[in-house]
Amino acid sequence: MAVDRDIFGISGPTYLNPVNWNCEHNRRSVAACLVQAVYVLERDRQLGRQSVEALGPLWWEFFHFELIRKLVDDADLSIFGAIFEFNPPSSKEASADNAPRFVIAFRGTITEKETISRDIALDLHLVQNGLHRTSRFTIAMQAVQNVASVFPGSTIWLAGHSLGAGMAILTGRNMVKKGVLLKSYLFNPPFVAAPIERISDERVKHGFRIARSVITAGLAIAMKGKGEGSSQRSLAEDSFNILSSWTPYLFVNPGDHICSEYIGYFQHRKNMEDLGAGFIEKLATQNSIGDLFYKALGWESEPLHLLPSADLIVNTSPSPDFKYAHGISQWWQPELNLQCSKYRYS
Repeated sequence: MAVDRDIFGISGPTYLNPVNWNCEHNRRSVAACLVQAVYVLERDRQLGRQSVEALGPLWWEFFHFELIRKLVDDADLSIFGAIFEFNPPSSKEASADNAPRFVIAFRGTITEKETISRDIALDLHLVQNGLHRTSRFTIAMQAVQNVASVFPGSTIWLAGHSLGAGMAILTGRNMVKKGVLLKSYLFNPPFVAAPIERISDERVKHGFRIARSVITAGLAIAMKGKGEGSSQRSLAEDSFNILSSWTPYLFVNPGDHICSEYIGYFQHRKNMEDLGAGFIEKLATQNSIGDLFYKALGWESEPLHLLPSADLIVNTSPSPDFKYAHGISQWWQPELNLQCSKYRYS
């Protein structure tokens, strides 16, 4: 993912000069560009671009950020994340209400020979609800905790794309359990489930969702009745209620089957409540069939896609192909057709 200078100009989107931190579109664009900065940092490393040849700094210096730490994977030594600190030239801009002090950003999968083996292995961990058992998560979590503890009260953003969005969700969830709510920008976050959203017939789609909810709720009740992991499910329910206070921004594209299921996940919850089946959906929202299966086998599982609350932002602008629909570059474009829905769990 090299820098496209035609899109980005010489050092940043010109329409963001200066950044209006009170504008949600500006904030989204900056967060996306800082995630792209991590992709470019890793490509700089792979290609040996250093000093004036490095392209990474173009993606953060334009917005007056400084790179204060690279997050390096202990398995392949790749750069998978970065911590940026906002350091504008004027104190007025630094004290802007909606400006962050720190942004901790995570990239997604890079399909180059230096990274593909490790990144694909992590993708599989994510699909199996086991990303929390990886050393990359441990490094990320320690980094987020360190910033939050050393700079208490500072505005800290999490941002991530694809696999990196999964990492941001996981670190954000764990920080909530510690009583710290971090503003989170999650671009094309993976939803581990059958892509029902891809079904064009609305009645068929709705039928599939109802069936999945009934099956999921039924399995949860059956396992609880047999006493299998009942303490785990009680803890999971408490954890879900605690997480409801955290409202991440989810940026999804209907043309991206990796993340598009979030659209139906939240809308279906409302539909079931309207049908008077809120109890069934409450159980289904807190569980997934895969998660119940893993726990029945005694495996530790943490499904990232089960989120109580979120601001869901859907890019309804035409996407030429899947590569663009799943790409990070769409999220800093100046003119997008976006639909925003706010979902709050109660």
